[in-house]
Parts: sequence; C-alpha cells; structure tokens
Amino acid sequence: MNKKIRPCKYCEDEFEWEQKVRRYGGYANVCADCHLDRPDPDANTPVIRGFVTGSGKMAAMQILAFGSKDDADAYGKAWNSNSGWNNRRSGGLNDVNFVKVGENIGNANHKGKSS
Repeated sequence: MNKKIRPCKYCEDEFEWEQKVRRYGGYANVCADCHLDRPDPDANTPVIRGFVTGSGKMAAMQILAFGSKDDADAYGKAWNSNSGWNNRRSGGLNDVNFVKVGENIGNANHKGKSS
C-alpha cells in the first residue's frame, strides 16, 4: 500500500491524505467528503504564536494564544515593526487581545553578581 493513500475512517474509501490535509486541514484519516460533511475539527483550535526578545545575555520567549488568525497576524506585524535594537515602542501591540500561555525569561544575573 502506498504511504500517501489511506482509507477513510468513516466511509473506508481510499484517498491521498497529504493533498486533503493541505487543502482542507483536519485529520489525516478522514477523506475530504467526510471532512466537509462533519463539523470542522479545527474550529476550536487556538492560534498560538511565539515571540522572542533579547533580555541581557539570554533571550526571553513568550508563547501567546489569540482568538483568531487575523489577531495573531496583526500582533506579529506590530511586533516585527516595533521590536529591535534599543526600540522601546509598543505601537499596536496593546490593541490585540491575547492570552499568555507560557514564558521563559533568561537570568540577567547569570554570573552570580548581586543586582
């Protein structure tokens, strides 16, 4: 059996799963017809993006969840235009709703010196 061809778990018809996932999304074991007939499994999937800043000698990373792909794209565009070397602006970043999922901040006092 070809690795790109799989049987659908509902109708058992064989289909090319890579092409279906690229075009419609969803699960790789459900054909396009069954995918379109049933509720979208990706409808409630959160849009998650990661953003990195420089903090001392180690980068800081934040993982943010957005309500929609448009919100995530707007935040990413504002982030890229307002972040950079010695740039303290935050124009447009506070206008987008998001939830902080995770954060990893480096230790600025990495050599043990008192701050």
